Amino acid sequence: MTRFVTFEGIEGCGKTTQIRLAAAWLAERGIPVLATAEPGGTPLGRKIREILLNRSSCAIGAEAELLLFAAARAQHVRETILPALEEGQWVLCDRFADATLAYQGFGRGLDAAFIRTLNDFSTCSLKPDLTLLFDLPVEAGLARAKKRTAGTRAQKAEDRFEREEKAFYRKIKDRHHTQLLLPSLGRYWFHERIRDGYLNLAAGEPERFRIIDGAADVETVHREVCLRLAELL
Repeated sequence: MTRFVTFEGIEGCGKTTQIRLAAAWLAERGIPVLATAEPGGTPLGRKIREILLNRSSCAIGAEAELLLFAAARAQHVRETILPALEEGQWVLCDRFADATLAYQGFGRGLDAAFIRTLNDFSTCSLKPDLTLLFDLPVEAGLARAKKRTAGTRAQKAEDRFEREEKAFYRKIKDRHHTQLLLPSLGRYWFHERIRDGYLNLAAGEPERFRIIDGAADVETVHREVCLRLAELL
């Protein structure tokens, strides 16, 4: 029986490491598995990924960002995910439609109902059998992400989402609103909203989501992931 499992979480939550370990664990048990990621997973998706990570100065509006993710996902589902499932493989995906609700819905404030409709269209209404949400405090996740890119060439370092706080503070400072806005929004306003969004989604679909403590060490998290995957076996 094929399974479609998605790995979700904020920046630096460790999901990319865990999806690699999970794929190896399944392969060792003779289960055909494909590990893939969004945005990406296809030649078109990888080109869109470069635009979305946007380590240059090109501006991307929230609405354009949403549609680019949807375009990458539509190609990914049709070209990679569905064919793999039809061939009898398990598919492990690093982020999927829930990420769009968390980032563009809760994070950017775009209409959630519209995002759900767009997600249904771009995914052919495909839903994961299991979603593993790696949860940890925002400050810890961003610290991990920063450590990961330390010493990396500037154009390969932080992506647009990791730089989000810096851009926000620069914007409100330019508008002389710093004293008014900072106390109410907190230090990591954008990423806190994303984390809250993920937890809200998990609460709404407890039968699909499993929340995993992303702050634990790699081996502890991996054991928890294996337990959750074993439930599907």
